[in-house]
Amino acid sequence: MSILSALAVTVALQWVPHNGTHHFTNTIKHVDRRAYPLVRPGHNRGNTTHCAGDCLKAPQRSIMSQVMKEKIRLHKECVEASECPINRQFMSETKCVNGKAGAYSCKDVDLLSFTPIRELGSTYDASDSWGWTDPDTKDEIAIIGMMDGTAFVQVTDPTNPIVLGFLPQTGKSTVIWTDMKVYNDHCFIIRESREHGMQVFDLTKLRPFYGVASPHVRGLEQDALYSEITSTHNVVINEETGFAYLVGTKFCSGGLHVVDISDPKKPRFAGCFAEDGYTHDAQCVIYTGPDAKYQGKEICFNYNEDSLTIVDVSDKTNMKMLSREPYDNSHYTHQGWLTEDMTHLMLNDELDEQNGPNPHTRTLLWNVESLEKPTLVGSHFADVTSIDHNLYIKGNYGYLANYCSGLRILDATQMEKGRAEEAAFFDMVDYCDSVTFKGAWSNYPYFASGNVVVSSIELGLFMLKPNLP
Repeated sequence: MSILSALAVTVALQWVPHNGTHHFTNTIKHVDRRAYPLVRPGHNRGNTTHCAGDCLKAPQRSIMSQVMKEKIRLHKECVEASECPINRQFMSETKCVNGKAGAYSCKDVDLLSFTPIRELGSTYDASDSWGWTDPDTKDEIAIIGMMDGTAFVQVTDPTNPIVLGFLPQTGKSTVIWTDMKVYNDHCFIIRESREHGMQVFDLTKLRPFYGVASPHVRGLEQDALYSEITSTHNVVINEETGFAYLVGTKFCSGGLHVVDISDPKKPRFAGCFAEDGYTHDAQCVIYTGPDAKYQGKEICFNYNEDSLTIVDVSDKTNMKMLSREPYDNSHYTHQGWLTEDMTHLMLNDELDEQNGPNPHTRTLLWNVESLEKPTLVGSHFADVTSIDHNLYIKGNYGYLANYCSGLRILDATQMEKGRAEEAAFFDMVDYCDSVTFKGAWSNYPYFASGNVVVSSIELGLFMLKPNLP
């Protein structure tokens, strides 16, 4: 262990997750650890300890249940054709020159490294990804889910990634859907696997492995398991409040199942919002946008299969829907993200390219200056045909992981005019260019280095460097 890592361990041993009035964490916005209040005026952290009553209701008529069946069928065909996963060799430091980085098409994005699935500790397809910056050492750690577990990769030197370990899943079925988010130096992992619950893994346990390559992938063990739910589709975390929002569970009608994670190894059920049924994904924030009525409130922007649904979740005993806004040519409201000033958001619809009139990737642009009356102000249609999947906004850009077209980066500064032109891209999916469920699953653009994590379903982990103004 390096002197710096040893010092970080010593500091961590002296640190507590909260002191009764505040909790302490770094966030995707701030690398350094900061204090946030546990109690806020007009907020209530909930007063129940178990999911019961209406919380136990299963989702009704969820579109996702049918989508999952179709994806499982397609994946079976892909495996039988020996096309999932695809085994390729590790790559490092390949510049984007004249529209190509090696064999991959690109524009103003360089390849820093590619780590194949077999080197991540799995033989199954990959899915979601996230990241963690160690607040004490400033090391950057990429996190990527596979069908049988989760890998943690040190990417501080992105051209020389080091696989730190692999955490096996705890469920009883092997499926592709998994998600993870980070809070308070802990990773919270869910998946659509029977009896999986939510795994909690203390990321500081990775520190002894920093900079130490291993001939085999180290096995890791979870630190806690939240078992008030079984399988879950996505996990959403508000780092500033210490709450996790589990969505697409088998309870709470598939809506927001709220967990207090302010003490990370002791997650506690806090509430349920089921009024608008199944939620596929969400972003929950302490609201600092222009709608004065809700400034300082905790607001969730929910992507509810056929609508953008905005909910005030400040009081976990009395969460209130502020608006429910459908839109034309809606086929599956999948996911989205706010601009940093919280005036606009980008939204993706996962099935409109397949089932709608236009196969070119559509990104919907919303004005949310009024939380009670959000307005669709325009759409960006890509030049390529591809289904969109997960997107995030950082600064002036939206970072989109679109299945068969890879990472697409849009200019987010003109959204009030209904525009978001493409600024850069990296297409690692050279084996498909149609509206099918292959290729890039997700990305993580929040490292201070500016390096971007992209998870490819069939290939593995890409580290990319956009060259943006």
